[in-house]
Amino acid sequence: MTDTPQHAGTLLIIDDEPVAVNNLSHALNKNGYRVLTCTSGEKALAMLEKKNIDIVLTDLRMEGVDGMAVLQHAKQLDPDIVVIMITGYASFTSAVEAMKAGAFYYIAKPFRLDEVREIVRTGMELVRTKRENQLLRKLVSADYAGPRIITQNTMMQGLLDMARQVGPTDCNILLTGESGTGKELFARYLHAHSNRAAGPFVAVNCGALQEDLLANELFGHEKGAFTGATEAKIGLIEAANGGTLFLDEIAEMSLAMQIKLLRVIQEREVQPLGAIKARAVNVRIITATLRDLQREVTEGRFRQDLYFRLNVVALHLPQLAVRRDDIPLLAFYFLKKHALRMHMPIDDIEHDALEILCGYDYPGNIRELENLMERGVALSTGHSLTVRDLPPALREHAISILRDTGSPLPTLEQREAEYINQVLKYANGNRTQAAKILGIDRVSLWRKITRHGLTAKE
Repeated sequence: MTDTPQHAGTLLIIDDEPVAVNNLSHALNKNGYRVLTCTSGEKALAMLEKKNIDIVLTDLRMEGVDGMAVLQHAKQLDPDIVVIMITGYASFTSAVEAMKAGAFYYIAKPFRLDEVREIVRTGMELVRTKRENQLLRKLVSADYAGPRIITQNTMMQGLLDMARQVGPTDCNILLTGESGTGKELFARYLHAHSNRAAGPFVAVNCGALQEDLLANELFGHEKGAFTGATEAKIGLIEAANGGTLFLDEIAEMSLAMQIKLLRVIQEREVQPLGAIKARAVNVRIITATLRDLQREVTEGRFRQDLYFRLNVVALHLPQLAVRRDDIPLLAFYFLKKHALRMHMPIDDIEHDALEILCGYDYPGNIRELENLMERGVALSTGHSLTVRDLPPALREHAISILRDTGSPLPTLEQREAEYINQVLKYANGNRTQAAKILGIDRVSLWRKITRHGLTAKE
């Protein structure tokens, strides 16, 4: 069964006293939760089988199926479900028994509604964290197919929307951006969303090889074409036939090689060294550079005609410092990726360490962040990445910011408020549109707006 998205989570309240059920249901409904109720343990077991429940609040003592039986059954169905025990017969023994069986919290009657609301809120955050972790584990598992671009940034979301739009058009695309911003990954994303997705994706770094070696790699050669050519070799352009050829660092290609590449694009054919006839090829070309290619043309280092052929659609990938709201998401993604690879038990990042990571500017962009997380996983001795697991230079950088500014680094709460405010401005204050961009429901957005003291249109 699929729950509607316009609620903050689903609760199941179980108590054999209808008045108690109604009072608690009424109170929690006001907080935006979807509330389901039962007045017996038997009915609760049936409902747990059919519904997607996030949190169970159950009375401990009930006729027939009691709260402990509900707890055990709920945990068997979903180990991540949060179960909160409520009882008017509180005792140390029953509390210990419930907690050992996996209860999240033990509340004694009479209770304060504010206390219950806070416990439910904390439990819901735990549920979401566990489910996000499951998603991240799925994302980083070896059998998860396809390129993955991890982002919640509106600018990157816009680029992904454009990639999905131009992917099937088969036009040549120029990717620009600093080193480490993920240009090859984005090229693979374009390929995956093209009509050539079933074909090969061939990547070549034009700056990694000397001109003669690059020509041989791209165009190939026939047997006997030169001394040592004891057998024919197919070039990478031909190897990409029916798929996508990704030419990274295209600005490093010599003018002579640029002429050869231009002919491939214009004539849709390639002629290996020593071959008498050219062979037809059908490739889509995606290029990338960290240089200003227009300036390279102006200064005579890049052919203008080739530039126009390659720059049919240009997409610029932003620095990580510009998409700062992605840093926590990427940090946790890389943490889990390398923890799985190294078989390490680490699965969390301490608050202070995350604040330092979020406050750094990353001159090496995403690649630098991944290296930091890989290093942290390798050096960690516990279940959480701590400030001690970060490089000394990064820790000193954070201290220097505090010393120079005389003020603490912004907290995650402050960064969340800044980002929500940014999205609200982008959506012209429209709460529904802002919630869609943020990937949360309107009720959750309303709660965040209220907590941070922001304003938005109804």
